Amino acid sequence: MSLKPGVVKPRIGLLAGDPTGIGPEVAAKLLALPEVRESADITLIGDRDVFLAGAAIAGVPAEVIHALPLIERNLEKTLPMAQVSPEAGAYTLSTLRLAMERRADIDALVFAPLNKQAMKRGGLEHEDEMHYFAHLLNFRGVCSEINIADRLWTTRVTSHVPLRAVADLITEKAVIDAITLLDAVMKAALGRAPKLAVAGLNPHAGEGGLMGTEELEIIGPAVRKAEALGISVSGPYPADTLFIAARRGDFDAVVTMYHDQGQIATKLLGFERGVTLQGGLPLPIATPAHGTAFDIAGKGIANVGPTQAAFGVALRMARTALITP
Repeated sequence: MSLKPGVVKPRIGLLAGDPTGIGPEVAAKLLALPEVRESADITLIGDRDVFLAGAAIAGVPAEVIHALPLIERNLEKTLPMAQVSPEAGAYTLSTLRLAMERRADIDALVFAPLNKQAMKRGGLEHEDEMHYFAHLLNFRGVCSEINIADRLWTTRVTSHVPLRAVADLITEKAVIDAITLLDAVMKAALGRAPKLAVAGLNPHAGEGGLMGTEELEIIGPAVRKAEALGISVSGPYPADTLFIAARRGDFDAVVTMYHDQGQIATKLLGFERGVTLQGGLPLPIATPAHGTAFDIAGKGIANVGPTQAAFGVALRMARTALITP
């Protein structure tokens, strides 16, 4: 990630995430890496004391935090570690809002883990942070979480909804939207067209209609229409064997039908390096794929790897956007 002569140096905003989880710690550990500081102009967004508290937990010199510019949003009071609270959620939401208000000052955003329960208790009225970002940006296009485990990317047709609602949300348009979004984001990030696979919804991808007809009536036709658009995509395949082929390198990415269908596979493949990208939004926004890890918060043992990987994805996408006419 070190900067080479002539390489564009993006402006990247960094949020510490939920102040009571491991977010401030992993943010400090990220900033302690010289190659990270050299690769971008980094601006902290939030309360400097939150970042300093993370540095103290991580054993990172306070000077690393003080040396960086800050877009300030103060936390009203010190909160106990590892506890879901509306105060932590409200503060987190305020930092997300501030980052979007200052979008003109950054080329990409990286945020440490958030806590959805705290954000809901703190006033979040949207499905998740991605939809909150879309609301703040007044974005009306298609967006979806994209998960990255090393070289394998995944996205999904449905996301943070109850499992019983999934089948009714699988429509031809939704499947095509997921395929075209993943294709476009990967082209922007990788500089080439990816090879995509689509998972079925039912066991054995429906087994020719014996275990469900969504593959025959919805998913299959959507795949063929996406392929007619020039996208390298195939499927639907049985989800339980598809990831074996993807791990082998047969595909660059997989479109799944619901949250856990892809999340379980990608986290097994690379939990220590997993990244979630807010795909489709007009600003590259990335975060580590893990949560706030209250069980280890404050102990100084959180792994910076996923946060560093998220920074790397945001960095590459910001550089591509800056040099693309």
